[in-house]
Amino acid sequence: MDPKLLELLVCPVTKGPLTYDRERQELVSRSARLAYPVRDGIPVLLENEARTLSDDELEQA
Repeated sequence: MDPKLLELLVCPVTKGPLTYDRERQELVSRSARLAYPVRDGIPVLLENEARTLSDDELEQA
């Protein structure tokens, strides 16, 4: 994930910052408790494509 691109992207739900989880290939929005997939290097910032983060995942991040 290009760091410059990551600086420009925001969560479509909260408009807050996203962090990149390289291991899971996801962009994480802690404020929305959502993880958006990155497929073939392309972020899929659709709420219906995101998965909800568990409390344990939020604590680890």
